Amino acid sequence: MRHRPAIALLSALLAVMIPSCPGQTDRPVRQFALQAESPRFWDLIDKDAKLERMATGFGFTEGPVWDSSGFVYVSDEEQNKIYRVYTDGHREELIALGDPDGNTYDRHHNLIDCASVLRAIIRIDASGHYTVLADRFDGKRFNSPNDVVIGPDGAIYFTDPTLDLPPGEKQEIPFQGVYRLNENGQVRLLTKELSQPNGLAFSPDGKQLYVDDSQQRNIRVYDFRPGGTLGEGRVFGSEAGPPHSGVPDGMKFDKNGNLYVTGPEGIWVWDAAGHHLGTIRMPEQPANLAWGDSDYGTLYITATKSVYRLRTKVRGHVPYLNDARP
Repeated sequence: MRHRPAIALLSALLAVMIPSCPGQTDRPVRQFALQAESPRFWDLIDKDAKLERMATGFGFTEGPVWDSSGFVYVSDEEQNKIYRVYTDGHREELIALGDPDGNTYDRHHNLIDCASVLRAIIRIDASGHYTVLADRFDGKRFNSPNDVVIGPDGAIYFTDPTLDLPPGEKQEIPFQGVYRLNENGQVRLLTKELSQPNGLAFSPDGKQLYVDDSQQRNIRVYDFRPGGTLGEGRVFGSEAGPPHSGVPDGMKFDKNGNLYVTGPEGIWVWDAAGHHLGTIRMPEQPANLAWGDSDYGTLYITATKSVYRLRTKVRGHVPYLNDARP
């Protein structure tokens, strides 16, 4: 999606030069740093961890999805394309598509995309052909689907804010919702209480759904009930920051139940109890992230015009994998 706290005694700033692949000349404006708010932050990321800029020169990157063949799918909201971006920095175009946003694989290894201009959830095959899975609720067109995740039941869950509503088009649904889409194409509204719902993620045990609100700058959590319904929501945490420093956006869990949420100046890391453990401060403002590599221990991060990767000490929770649950 397009659009500094004081350092405690336990905090550490690790300003570094960002290694880039050959031929990349653009220089980030900000610096990478690891800022701990708790000593437990270092159980997740090594103090000497190095951030690598894998590729740059995009318009605005979003929606990373790791593929075991050794590349990451990346949406470019300004160049209006989805790319395969390889670890050596080269890229291949998968599809030209108006303002693609969040992506995920489903349980059958199909790429699912939030297509903002189409105002739809679509499935894209390996040759770049797409199928619309859903574009309406109660006969009215979605606003601009933003992010998507596979639930513990295998259904598709997605957010539908107005953040990327195509210019000149009217909002038909009078709220910004979170939805469930089943394999039969049935769409169910789960909640409409958020102002601008954006990133979403299921806890590793499948018992809670977390959704952030880019307008309210907070993260809400809902109990996930059998049958794919939600209990009453509550605020899990807030990510306040100065103007233009970023808002809560994409999010992912690790296997241990820690939540990584893009926010002001980087990626905020939270434990399951809602304690802010620390922040991965990024050279460019991140929008989303995904776990990758053979052990799913590396964060692949889409940040403005670039794609980065950062090795961690943990393994990521990847909902669409058969072994997604601990």
